[in-house]
Amino acid sequence: MKFEHVRHKPPTELTKDRALLIAISPLRSNVNLSTIFRTAGCCGVKEIIATGNVKLVNKIARDGAEHVTLTVKNSLPPVLKKLKQEGYTLVGLEQTTHSTRLADYAFLKKTALVIGSEREGLSDDCLIQLDAVVEIPVWGMPFSYNVATATSMALYEYCRQYPAG
Repeated sequence: MKFEHVRHKPPTELTKDRALLIAISPLRSNVNLSTIFRTAGCCGVKEIIATGNVKLVNKIARDGAEHVTLTVKNSLPPVLKKLKQEGYTLVGLEQTTHSTRLADYAFLKKTALVIGSEREGLSDDCLIQLDAVVEIPVWGMPFSYNVATATSMALYEYCRQYPAG
């Protein structure tokens, strides 16, 4: 079998918009936020709600900056309360007691993936509002993946479960 390089292959078409959005605690690094935007764009995510001092690096976010809507809010707990009222299942990406391994978690279609900050993770005010928490096992050091890397893994798993949108 011969393999030929295919660059910039057109995206797989979604049959409907994804019922997934991302809600993010304040991040210390604009690089991490911009990387999350790039991945969200690749996954067909339409909206990211970010808190804190938000600045995208367009060179990193690339087309994600143009195709993903950014909503900036002051604080995450009120955002989560509103999303829950709108029928979203709130799924935190965090290492906690009673969290479920990402590979074992069955996402509901209408999900808000809730991301904590790099060092502190999700606050207690956020954790108490979550419907579920998923974590990604590590087999070496450091103790956890980079926030942008972990978010990418979680987005991929959601898309694997709902490939058509």
